[in-house]
Amino acid sequence: MIKFGIIGFGYMGHKHELKIEQTEDMELVGICDIDESRMDDASTPGVIKYTDADRLLENKDIDTVLIVVENHKHREMVEKAAKAGKNIICEKPVALNVKEFDEMVQICRECGVDFTIHHQRRYDRDYRTMKSIYDQNKLGNVYTIQSMLYGINGNMHDWHVYKKYGGGMLYDWGVHLIDQILWMVPSKVESVYAQVRNVINFEVDDYFKVDIKFQNNVRAEIELGTYFLGDKENWFEHHWFIGGDKGSAYSDGFLPKGKIVKTTRLLTNVPGKTTMTFAGPTRSFGQIDKDILITEDLQIADNDQIEFFENYRDAREGKTEFIIKLPEIRRVMQVLEAIWKSSEKNEVIKFDGGL
Repeated sequence: MIKFGIIGFGYMGHKHELKIEQTEDMELVGICDIDESRMDDASTPGVIKYTDADRLLENKDIDTVLIVVENHKHREMVEKAAKAGKNIICEKPVALNVKEFDEMVQICRECGVDFTIHHQRRYDRDYRTMKSIYDQNKLGNVYTIQSMLYGINGNMHDWHVYKKYGGGMLYDWGVHLIDQILWMVPSKVESVYAQVRNVINFEVDDYFKVDIKFQNNVRAEIELGTYFLGDKENWFEHHWFIGGDKGSAYSDGFLPKGKIVKTTRLLTNVPGKTTMTFAGPTRSFGQIDKDILITEDLQIADNDQIEFFENYRDAREGKTEFIIKLPEIRRVMQVLEAIWKSSEKNEVIKFDGGL
């Protein structure tokens, strides 16, 4: 039985409580938040409530802590938990830079505790659906992957509006989207180019567009905007497009709707006959024969984010390995740093030998 304590009982703290309740061989012993009222609706019978994290860490019954505090406090809390002998699951972003992350890993090694990061979006159905298409080589040689997430509200919330707390969308959602792409494409990163902007918010980013070039010639684009308006179905959700030399695939929504699209034949050359369109004459973009396009339904993945906790339990019991590996997360942090640098200098950041 893995006995948990949760440090930080806001929105994600509550979500973690539910996942622990739903996972066999897990028990929530204590929760902590400096705002005592946030713990009033805790659903775990008999859970001990703390307003001081140090007091929770003194509880000998707790062997594992979930760190769900503001981003800038992760480094401090990981050190405290490690020195208290607790195994650690830290919320993302695990750190604000690579140096912080390396320090956290070193402290956990010295203290002999397990350390991992809550990158549960590796289990999102839309992501796993598209990753399966890539893994199975259904589109031939892939040349482009596009991951797009759009919102309507514009403004950040709570402490996320402040730069000093590690606020903004690149730290909030960006690390997830970067992690998904890096875990999908089994190749070294050759270069990164990015634009990061604050469109609506005063201090923190709410829009970014990232171009990642891999050594296997795949180019991934990640775009997020919290004030990126449209009236299409599922516009304010996650969108995917993967293009290969044997077809394309698209997906809209976290519960994905989309298709694999292929052609029955390829033209051996550009037809001699010019087609007139509203935009003018064309040979490549005019009307096509009705039978040339064929579609295939997406095979929707049946994954759930609770699998993160199931994997954590099984890895702790020695039945499997942790799906979230520390070198992978360090790579995410390195790409994140490259994004900030690229946007600031307006230049391509290259990795000699690949990342």
